[in-house]
Amino acid sequence: MASRRLALNLQQSLRNRTALNAVKQRTRGLATPVSHGSKTESTTLNNGFTIATEHSPWAQTSTVGVWIDAGSRAETDRTNGTAHFLEHLAFKGTQKRNQQQLELEIENMGGHLNAYTSRENTVYYAKSFNSDVPATVDILADILQNSKLENSAIERERDVILREQEEVEKQLEEVVFDHLHATAFQGQPLGRTILGPKENIQSISRDDLVNYISTNYTADRMVLVGAGGVPHQQLVELAEKHFSNLKDEPSTQQQSIEVSAQKTKPDFIGSEVRIRDDTMPTANIAIAVEGVSWKDPDYFTALVTQAIVGNWDRAMGSSPYLGSKLSTFVHSNNLANSFMSFSTSYSDTGLWGIYLVTDNVTRIDDLVHFTLREWSRLSYNVTEAETERAKAQLKASILLSLDGTTAVAEDIGRQIITTGRRLSPEEVERVVSQVTEKDVMDFARRKLWDRDVAISAVGQIEGLLDYNRVRNDMARNSL
Repeated sequence: MASRRLALNLQQSLRNRTALNAVKQRTRGLATPVSHGSKTESTTLNNGFTIATEHSPWAQTSTVGVWIDAGSRAETDRTNGTAHFLEHLAFKGTQKRNQQQLELEIENMGGHLNAYTSRENTVYYAKSFNSDVPATVDILADILQNSKLENSAIERERDVILREQEEVEKQLEEVVFDHLHATAFQGQPLGRTILGPKENIQSISRDDLVNYISTNYTADRMVLVGAGGVPHQQLVELAEKHFSNLKDEPSTQQQSIEVSAQKTKPDFIGSEVRIRDDTMPTANIAIAVEGVSWKDPDYFTALVTQAIVGNWDRAMGSSPYLGSKLSTFVHSNNLANSFMSFSTSYSDTGLWGIYLVTDNVTRIDDLVHFTLREWSRLSYNVTEAETERAKAQLKASILLSLDGTTAVAEDIGRQIITTGRRLSPEEVERVVSQVTEKDVMDFARRKLWDRDVAISAVGQIEGLLDYNRVRNDMARNSL
């Protein structure tokens, strides 16, 4: 039932996985509803717990969930993997329900209960008929506040997580991006993986899990989200019933210090990590500069710039005719199997770059060189036509992804816990439409022009030039 969501949202729709503790900064007092955008309603209880909804009167079902401003970034080197471990244990029984009762209750109402962990968020959510929303919220509250965390369940889940880790290690894209984070933010919380190292999975104790909850599962870092047929006032009343007794700050001074440390902006470090394996059929390479946070004024400009570089796959029937200049060049010169540009944001930083896969391993140098040359072009020669194409693709990606109550709930949860408000789809469309080619070139000059890069490479990578050559290539392309 527990699942791990890909840590990077490579397409960077407004659904993702980050959080900023902006909710904590809200004025406390009476639970006063505030309308954000055209549809989203938001209310904050006395203890700082927030409820946010988008009500669709015609919907027969609802998705409700709790978004928590804590993920693997809230861990230490010794406890890395704790947040994900808790996700696994959430469905193994509470003080009120054992595992069988919990599963039967959800199954009997025809509902769906799930969870995921990212670097900055932990999310527990459920989809059910509108009439079952009260029972669903009761279950979510029970899981979050009364999980037994029995030692027998902890021992069983160690093997489950270790097997999950083995499966993740077979997914090259995940491996490359985990290494990209590890080198770009080395020695810092954001650089750690979500699952944690094997030795941590084998050693995490019940005390570690309890301490993580008491440190991070506080009311001011949590948002109860509803999307679909559930009215806002009903969810507020359910929140007051089930979450009003949540504490609004960590239990101890040491835990408060730990929370404060989590909010320290990580340093981006120009560096690389290489894992050469000539038995693999391809070279898999990610190159990134420091990107932007969710709240950065350049957030949407970064996404438009990413869309200009675009994505490409040799297996696509229309691949020679894509609008991306890089895709046309890569295809005509057979330089890669595929590439995918990305703009990944976190609460205070981000990664902007490209992921390259090629079996033409003798021409890796050319592939990297012309990719960086395309980045350089963005600083001085972007046309209105390609900007409009990128904006149209971006708006389609963002707005078409909001299909169904679960997608809407994720969008609300991520935005509320990150920025304190939700941009409506209409606002998103308007902001993206206002981005011009001049904005793109200005962004590229500030963020891409002769900047330090982080490189993660796995596979047949003998042909990848050393870091200084790649870095100097960026400088030459910038001349």
